[in-house]
Amino acid sequence: MAGTEAGPGRGVLPGPVRGRFGAVAALAALVVVGLGVLYGGDSGPGRVDARVRALLGEVGASWRAFAEAVDFLGEPVGAAALVLGTVTGCLLLRRPRAAVLVVAGAGTAVVATTVLKSVVGRTIHGGYLAFPSGHTAFLTAYALVTALLVTGRLGLGRTVGPFLVLAAGTAAGAVMGWAQIVLDAHYPTDVLGGWFTALAVVPATAWLVDRVADTVRPAGR
Repeated sequence: MAGTEAGPGRGVLPGPVRGRFGAVAALAALVVVGLGVLYGGDSGPGRVDARVRALLGEVGASWRAFAEAVDFLGEPVGAAALVLGTVTGCLLLRRPRAAVLVVAGAGTAVVATTVLKSVVGRTIHGGYLAFPSGHTAFLTAYALVTALLVTGRLGLGRTVGPFLVLAAGTAAGAVMGWAQIVLDAHYPTDVLGGWFTALAVVPATAWLVDRVADTVRPAGR
């Protein structure tokens, strides 16, 4: 449709953040690899995990209920609701490329963590694959994608744009990571691995969506 995502702001990876997030993605991938090598095959918490868990301590019933609500956002039903609602909004705004990124960004993060869990082989609670945290990666990726779309829509600059995207991803990762730790679903370093996994895959996915969309987009439309 003529006018759909037309103009210089149609890309899902805005120019002001493209170069910086390429470097962030590369660094994040190296951290994930390093953590995977360090904790590969482990079946218990490391020294850092034990210290962080002790620092957080036990939580009361109300905080635990909040943690369970946050955890639900990373479960299939909760995650699907978040993605479906955002995709619907993108389509209503006539932003099909953005809708594709919402699905691709979150989906790629989940697939990446699933594959890495099998490769790394770290376990918790007697056999459940733990590294990296898929819940943390999903919510971080969702927040990064949403912030990227807002940054592009508002035309934010080279300072505000990257700050907004990183702040959103950090906040989402911190909240979900906290929930996973206090619910004893993951070790703290699993959470860190999930956060870095999202930082690694989302910029690459956004770049790929733009490249494919620019290739198939009819000339002059």
